[in-house]
Amino acid sequence: MRCSDDSCNLPNTFPNVVYQGWSGDTGWWTSIIQTLYMTFWSAIFGGILGLIFGLGLIITAPNGIAPNKASFWIFDKVVSLFRAIPFIILLAFIAPFTKLLIGTQIGTTAALVPLSLGVFPFYARQIQVALSEVDSGIVEAAQSVGSSFWDIVFGVYLREGLSEIIRVSTVTLISLIGLTAMAGAIGAGGLGNMAISYGYNRFATDTTLVATLLVLILVLTVQVTGDFLAKKFNHK
Repeated sequence: MRCSDDSCNLPNTFPNVVYQGWSGDTGWWTSIIQTLYMTFWSAIFGGILGLIFGLGLIITAPNGIAPNKASFWIFDKVVSLFRAIPFIILLAFIAPFTKLLIGTQIGTTAALVPLSLGVFPFYARQIQVALSEVDSGIVEAAQSVGSSFWDIVFGVYLREGLSEIIRVSTVTLISLIGLTAMAGAIGAGGLGNMAISYGYNRFATDTTLVATLLVLILVLTVQVTGDFLAKKFNHK
């Protein structure tokens, strides 16, 4: 069954999507780039911080290679504290720090601060779980042959746990994409801002639908890529 010219015409089917345009401050390409920008840099900063804290939790644990009760308590409480704060509250709570650091509380760059701090405790716990699955026998064998502290960290924990690290990184990255959408909804730009400010708030259902589909495509791309890499680097 052939459709009429009106029903097959993109401007008539998705008028608000077409109205937003491809470029410009509120264009689709701009929103996609903003989402990728927030996701990438927040993943870098939050990932590094999360990896440090995750390793700290494993290394300084009572059964770790460098047990330290005080250090473990600090790592654990900092991670637990930030995990307990809902992201929307964290945005407001650290707004003065964000302005001091970036010079503004609004925009994609300003959003990197709460996004990084919001994702790092989740990633730290994920890293802790991933590295706890590394065979303790391998760690003990490395210690028995006189391997240095850093040899065990890089050569045992990170190497043997690489597949699981990729898996938990994939889960964290998907969660981060959701956080960027939330940040976008309150002025940080990106597809979240497009879906809420130019879609939901203006009763533009087609805009909300397309923005949601684009986020879904991004999530599926991350998931497929993460699964592929995790299987490729699985040493078992």
